[in-house]
Amino acid sequence: MRESGTRRNFFTWTRNALAAAGVLSAAPGRGQSVPSHPTLASGEDYYDKLGVTKIVNAAGTYTMFTASIMPPSVQAAVASAAKHPVRLAELQKKSGEYIAKRLNCEAALVSAGAASALTLGTAACMTVGNKKAPELLPLDTAGLKNEVIVQKTHRYGYDHALKNCGIRFVEIETLEQYEAAFTDRTVMCHFFNAAEEGQISREDWIRVSHKHGVPCFNDAAADVPPISNLWKYTQMGFDLVTFSGGKGMRGPQNAGLLLGRKDLIEAAAWNNSPFDETVGRGMKVAKEQIVGMVAAVDWFLSQTDEGMQAEFRRRADRIVAQLRDIPTLTHQTFVPPVANQVPHLVIRYDQAKVRKSPLEVAEILRGGSPSIELNPSTGRKSGTAGLPSDENSIVVGVWMLEPGEDLIVGRRLREVLSKAVA
Repeated sequence: MRESGTRRNFFTWTRNALAAAGVLSAAPGRGQSVPSHPTLASGEDYYDKLGVTKIVNAAGTYTMFTASIMPPSVQAAVASAAKHPVRLAELQKKSGEYIAKRLNCEAALVSAGAASALTLGTAACMTVGNKKAPELLPLDTAGLKNEVIVQKTHRYGYDHALKNCGIRFVEIETLEQYEAAFTDRTVMCHFFNAAEEGQISREDWIRVSHKHGVPCFNDAAADVPPISNLWKYTQMGFDLVTFSGGKGMRGPQNAGLLLGRKDLIEAAAWNNSPFDETVGRGMKVAKEQIVGMVAAVDWFLSQTDEGMQAEFRRRADRIVAQLRDIPTLTHQTFVPPVANQVPHLVIRYDQAKVRKSPLEVAEILRGGSPSIELNPSTGRKSGTAGLPSDENSIVVGVWMLEPGEDLIVGRRLREVLSKAVA
């Protein structure tokens, strides 16, 4: 049954109120750094109450392991935001202005994670300049452009975030095919920033899309650090770029950033919560997550690439120091080329001398106390983006370890491998 009456009137009012509040305009303003915060009061431990196992995250910023832990300043900002109601339209508007100013782009929107930003950005390209169009997605697209050009090797597990808008992918492989793929139905050109293959560079992708007057979108969800990537791709010319908030920036896991052209960010906002009958209605971002994302941007920009990389290497070294007496063991510190571009510890050994496979080691650590999760590439032929992928490697993601946990991981690895020595 279609909703009407009070609820429909309320959403009509909401749409008008958001427009009146100027949520869709983004005149950048300079903000201040997040101040220091007192230590948060400890509440009841609901993980223990619910019987949920806490883990040592030696994997990385994976969604299935609840991504990153927010730094104290971000946790404090989230807790403070929870104490007061505000006007959501004003918070969305001013947070976008602040983030855009800090990241040197035209406009910004805090989304419900990077996958949400993919949906909202695609919807924006399909509906820009047509405020009635958001209600047509994803099924009533006959009057809308809905073809998205993509390199065949850039198809990935997040295609569905785009398909939620009712688009149709047009796959190409060569620059010549790219030039010939544009039709009167082409609405967007999509680029996966961490793709390991593909014949067309970022620069050519942008040049050709703009030649045809079509916006191009870059999914760079997991691609910070380096810090400069937060403005590199918009300044390169991508019309839209998304980043995950809960990965390298260490914001709330259910937050992300959509950055880019002002008119497209405006259109994304019209497709987003709290507007009714849009593909983004269920992609609600609470006041706590919006403030947390702003605080995470502040925290991340206060770091240095050199400082983070050095600390991650120290953690890897401390783990290795506890494994030196394991026969035949070798190690390397590996930095992926694009996604998760931080040091990872890769361990190998002769399984005739140490009779536990990497997969068996991972399972033992998972079942131990504390429970430790190694990187999912451990012992697998197909690893995650850019990481070594073979059955003979243990991969330790050190960057999400809390202070002292590197020693715990090293000690447990030594215990398990020592017992397996032939």
